This record gives sequence, C-alpha cells and structure tokens, in this order.
Amino acid sequence: LALRMESLMKPEMVPESPAFREMRLELEARGEARGEERGEVRGETRALLKVLSARGLVLDLAAQQRIEACRDTTTLDRWIVRASTASSIEDVFEGE
Repeated sequence: LALRMESLMKPEMVPESPAFREMRLELEARGEARGEERGEVRGETRALLKVLSARGLVLDLAAQQRIEACRDTTTLDRWIVRASTASSIEDVFEGE
C-alpha cells in the first residue's frame, strides 16, 4: 500500500504506455496553446488601452467592457490601428 501511495505521489515512477504518452503530450500542447492565446489577448488589450490613453480618448464603461470582453486578436489589432488615428472612441469601433 505504501508503494502504491508513493507511486501516486510520483507519477514518473509509473511507466506510461505509448498511447497514454501521446495523449498526455497532446493535452499538454493544447494547454500551452490556450495559455499563449490568452497571453496574446491580454497583451493586445493592454496595448489598445495604452494607445487610447496616450491619445486622450476617454472610455466609458461600455467601451471598457467591450474591449476587455474581446478575445479575438484580429479584432483587437484592428482596434489598435484605428485607435492610433481616431478622434473619438466611436471611431475605434466604427462599422462593428
């Protein structure tokens, strides 16, 4: 029983089948990709908010929430480009 408990605490002690190893590696890769995507979204969101702030464009609560809720980096990129020349926050979201 003690050996079995020890093996549960140290998974590297239990040999894994090739199929299990393939599945584990795939799940790890998916998790890593999701983490990278989340990081990109956070970075794009931060960049957009900084551009808006630097340009003196004031965000109302709805605009702030819209930006923070967006998870699409293509959309965030488009908004960053627009924010660089926009005269109002409405210009950033124009046509969307």
